[in-house]
Amino acid sequence: QVQLVESGGGLVQAGGSLRLSCAASGSIFSLNAMGWYRQAPGKQRDLVATISSGGYRNYADSVKGRFTISMDNAKNTVYLQMNSLKPEDTGVYYCNLRLDYALGYADSWGQGTQVTVSS
Repeated sequence: QVQLVESGGGLVQAGGSLRLSCAASGSIFSLNAMGWYRQAPGKQRDLVATISSGGYRNYADSVKGRFTISMDNAKNTVYLQMNSLKPEDTGVYYCNLRLDYALGYADSWGQGTQVTVSS
């Protein structure tokens, strides 16, 4: 069982910055990747950024150059530094952890943290 605890969301004006954190605990082995997804009201949950256990980073086009994902492997914690925030970045941000298994993989999700960017 894996537990993910997110923090760092809040209300910020356009152009501002926020830093999200997600700490993972529990039975963590064969880590594939951690990442962040967001869900705006009435929309599906979309990928924001992921980072593999080997450090490979993947970003949604809409956040490239503004957001930076990083991971502290020793602490099983992933961070998302969000700069130059825009109102369209508003949504609930969910932390994701993916573990590899012999026959596939398994995803765990955090409870979500609200990010609101005012114009």
